[in-house]
Amino acid sequence: MIRLSKVLNAFLDENLQALHEQGLYNEIDPVEGANGPIIQVRGKNLVNLSSNNYLGLATNEELKRIAKETIDKYGVGAGAVRTINGTLDLHVKLEEKLAEFKGTEAAISYQSGFNCNMAAISAVMDKNDAILSDQLNHASIIDGCRLSKAKIIAFNHSDMDDLRAKAKAAKESGLYNKIMVITDGVFSMDGDIAKLPEIVEIAKEFDLITYVDDAHGSGVTGKGKGTVKHFGLEKEIDFQIGTLSKAIGVVGGYVAGKKNLIDWLKVRSRPFLFSTALPPGDVAAITAAVQMLIDSTELHDKLWDNGNYLKAGLEKLGFNIGASETPITPCIIGDEKLTQEFSKRLFEEGVYAKSIVFPTVPKGTGRVRNMPTAAHTKEMLDDAIAIYEKVGRELGVIQ
Repeated sequence: MIRLSKVLNAFLDENLQALHEQGLYNEIDPVEGANGPIIQVRGKNLVNLSSNNYLGLATNEELKRIAKETIDKYGVGAGAVRTINGTLDLHVKLEEKLAEFKGTEAAISYQSGFNCNMAAISAVMDKNDAILSDQLNHASIIDGCRLSKAKIIAFNHSDMDDLRAKAKAAKESGLYNKIMVITDGVFSMDGDIAKLPEIVEIAKEFDLITYVDDAHGSGVTGKGKGTVKHFGLEKEIDFQIGTLSKAIGVVGGYVAGKKNLIDWLKVRSRPFLFSTALPPGDVAAITAAVQMLIDSTELHDKLWDNGNYLKAGLEKLGFNIGASETPITPCIIGDEKLTQEFSKRLFEEGVYAKSIVFPTVPKGTGRVRNMPTAAHTKEMLDDAIAIYEKVGRELGVIQ
C-alpha cells in the first residue's frame, strides 16, 4: 500500500472534492486513433470541435510520409541537447524556413510553445526590469514573466488607454532598466485579435520591447503568416513566438526575430541549453508544413470558410459566441456546472466540444470552445449545429 504524507493526502482529497463540487474538475478523454475532424472516444464516433489542429495537418498524408522517411534516415531522436551534438542539419533548415515564414532575420526552435515563453522572457528580462502583460495572456506567458523575476504590470485586456497609462508610469518612474509589453496575437478562449498597431505606437513612444505570442495566429491570420503579418508589422516586433503543434500540426515552438536576439537565446535560454532537441521526424514534417503555408493559402482559406459557417449557424440559433474575430468559436454558457453538463450532453449526442472553465477562463464565464478546422466538411458542421440546437434547447441555453 502506498503511504502518502498525511498533510498531502488531506490537501489532495479536500481540494479534488471541491473541484468536483464546483464543476471545475476536468475529465481527460483518451482519443482512440488520429485527432482528425471525426474522432473516436470510448468507442463512439464524434464530430471533433475541440482540436487545435486548425489546418488538419496533424493527419496530412504527405507529412506522415516525410516523417517516416526521415526516421529511417536519422532515427527517432536527436540524441543530445542542441549545444552538444543534437543540432542536426534538419534543425538548421527548419529555423531558416521559420525565419522566412515570419519575415525575420533568424529563428530558434524549442520543444514546445510553453518552453518558448519560459525561455525567451527569462533570457532577456530580470529583476531590474518590468513587463506590461495583457490580463488575458496565456499561462505560459504568465509563468515566463514570473520566472524572469521582472516586475509584472498587468493591463486591462486590449485596453490601449490602460496600457499607455501604465507604460508612461513605468517609464517615468525610472525604476526599470528595460520595459517589455507582451500580448497574445490571438486570444485562444475568445478568438479576438490583439491591437498590435496601437501597441506598436505605444512601444515607440515609451521605448518598450515588443513581444507577441502568436500560437493561435500563425497559420490562421495574415493569410497563414500570422497576426504580425496581418498588420504588416514584421519590422516592428522584437519577439515573434509561435507553436508548431497547432496549425502546423506537429509539436514544438519557436522564437523569430533579429539575428542578435536569436544568437543570445542560443547561449542564454535554458530550455534550449538543457533539453534534448526536437526529434528528426517531427522536424522534417514541420519544415514541410511551413513550406506548404508559404506556398499556398488553400488550407487557411478553407479554415476561415468553415469557421464563418459554424459561427453563422450557432449565432442564428441564439448562442452567445462572444466577439471572436477568428475561426475560434466560443459558446459562452456562464455557469460552470451547466457548462460541464452542456459539454457532456453534446458528447452523448455526437459532438466532442470540451467545457472550458476556471482557471482557464474567469469564474462565471464557462464556455464550450469550438474549433472548426480545414479538414471538416459542411456536412459534419451541419450535424454539429443540429446537435447544438437540440442540447441547447433541452438545457435552456437557447430558447
